[in-house]
Amino acid sequence: MSYVKSVLQPGEEIRFATDIHWMVYIPGFLLLLVAIAVYVVGSPLAGPDAAVVMRVLAGLLFAAAAVWLFIGWFRRWTTEVAVTNKRIIYKRGFISRYTIEMHLDKVESVDVDQTILGRILGYGDIIIRGVGASLEPLRNIESPIEFRSHVTAG
Repeated sequence: MSYVKSVLQPGEEIRFATDIHWMVYIPGFLLLLVAIAVYVVGSPLAGPDAAVVMRVLAGLLFAAAAVWLFIGWFRRWTTEVAVTNKRIIYKRGFISRYTIEMHLDKVESVDVDQTILGRILGYGDIIIRGVGASLEPLRNIESPIEFRSHVTAG
């Protein structure tokens, strides 16, 4: 059961739930492409002794890419962002958990910060300002405009 569903109060319903955007995988995929390029292009161009070094380097780059992709997947898997009819819920972490909850009646504004790439791919940072406090920026959130619409509609 997800964290958000486990903390719902009686009569509370999830209006909108989102994740961290899939772009967290891009660094791992780029490193994977470099590893493939080193393996495919580097081995035939190098001499017999250098080919072994190039294969080892490609293997190390592949291992680093796999770790980076796993970290991106784990970040997405352990982060939950939701808007209910009563509050905003944000949770990240697995063993060590960090959560923020803010009642909708305490929200003053919801700021969305999107780069050009963020607008094209549909992600951005969200800053929620509340009465007397504000939440830390929620970074690389998928569909930030829709998130803001669900917060301000209520």
